[in-house]
Amino acid sequence: IETYSWANTEENMKLYVETYFSEKQLGDDLNNQNIAYYLAYFDQLVVGYIKLNFGLAQTEIQDDISVEIERIYVLQAYQANSIGFALLNKAIEVAVEKTKDYIWLGVWEKNEKAIRFYEKNGFIKSGTHIFKLGDEDQTDFIMKLQIHSKV
Repeated sequence: IETYSWANTEENMKLYVETYFSEKQLGDDLNNQNIAYYLAYFDQLVVGYIKLNFGLAQTEIQDDISVEIERIYVLQAYQANSIGFALLNKAIEVAVEKTKDYIWLGVWEKNEKAIRFYEKNGFIKSGTHIFKLGDEDQTDFIMKLQIHSKV
């Protein structure tokens, strides 16, 4: 909500949160072997997290050679502490450990700060897809980071 409420209706934000952050949905995610959550702490307070999807749990590409970052969030008050960078490094560490070729994600075309962050860290735009937020279709850039190059 902190990240996107400025540009979306209260109704669409509420519907999104009720759908994707319900107790049942989070329970299903935590019990899915193809989904991993990692929490970021600052002074023993959870200030961010990353959600990684593998294989069929990926929202779109669903191959065996990639990892999807479905969500990466850091509370605004802690964004100057390199926590997003640490979470991204965790995703890279997991991708290397699992011998994946690349990491991909979708980032809203209007989220310029996130796009700059990903580009600064080696991601390149490789396409677009539609992200449904409530009753609105939004365009996301698909961005990829190559981990292993094919020989």
